[in-house]
Amino acid sequence: MVNLKALSEDELNAFLLSFGLPPFRTKQLLHWIYEKRAIRIHDITVLSKPLREMLSKTAYIGNLKLLDRSISVDGTEKYLFGLDDGETIETVLIPDGGRTTICVSSQVGCTMSCRFCLTGRTGFVRDLSAYEIVDQVIAVQRLIEPRVVTNVVFMGMGEPLNNLDSVTEALRRMNSLLKISKRRITVSTSGVVPGIERLSASSPAVNLAVSLNATTDDLRTSLMPVNRRYPIGRLLDACRRYPLEPRRRITFEYVLFDGLNDSADDADRLAGLLRGIPSKVNLIPFNPIKEIELGRPPERVVAAFRDLLQARGITAVVRKSKGRDILAACGQLRGRYADTVETTAC
Repeated sequence: MVNLKALSEDELNAFLLSFGLPPFRTKQLLHWIYEKRAIRIHDITVLSKPLREMLSKTAYIGNLKLLDRSISVDGTEKYLFGLDDGETIETVLIPDGGRTTICVSSQVGCTMSCRFCLTGRTGFVRDLSAYEIVDQVIAVQRLIEPRVVTNVVFMGMGEPLNNLDSVTEALRRMNSLLKISKRRITVSTSGVVPGIERLSASSPAVNLAVSLNATTDDLRTSLMPVNRRYPIGRLLDACRRYPLEPRRRITFEYVLFDGLNDSADDADRLAGLLRGIPSKVNLIPFNPIKEIELGRPPERVVAAFRDLLQARGITAVVRKSKGRDILAACGQLRGRYADTVETTAC
């Protein structure tokens, strides 16, 4: 059986041509699968009943399985989805005024082993396919109707730029098939320099976010092993070369740890490092996790750090952590539970 969502547009067209169907049928199927979010081929009523029956004998529409849904006191929602091979991933929905942002995963687990993140501690299993990435948006959109997903961030489980082929195809589908503006999609990376260089050449001009978190190579390497291969200087050089459309900026994520990277000297160095890069800084006070020995700085320290950056001409904001009570905040995604509940297709 062929999963129609697993096919690219060209592959879907070739599949339908094998049945003698004209190209306009491809457009119809894409519209029903991605915009109308059909669950089964039999739901696609624009096709005749005999045609639906014929296609259903050799093809189906794949769907993620909802295993669990948690809702935070602040309105953030976390979903545990099951994949066809039995693996699981987590996806987060973050409402914020008129904006509804979905945080998608790009891998099952992660290879990066960042010291402050739970995902890497579960180990790496595999990359997600483009369809599994996009289907997180489709599944969540079904669950939250009539609300609409307005923004997508690749900040869930995994390093997106280590799965660039699937991520690039997912970006194309989100933009062209789900009709999500490239200006409302952000790909985040821990600093995989070759991926940054390839991203700009192979995908729609989406937003780029870089997880920096330190102003010296020694500290960054202790927090993020990726820094051994791509130290700060090389990473920022790649950011300087990254092509940006007018009025676009690179976002630098900077997780603040108590007594580790939150001093006035750190703020001074950070401002110096970012000089000449169109950028903004998201300051993220660390979300304490019992398995991790790092601490969260006091609010006054966070505010002082922000003020120092702003005084040096750097746009800096403190990002509010949402979903901490359901382990949906930055660095808290595991992608699995000890026990799961009844599964449903989304």
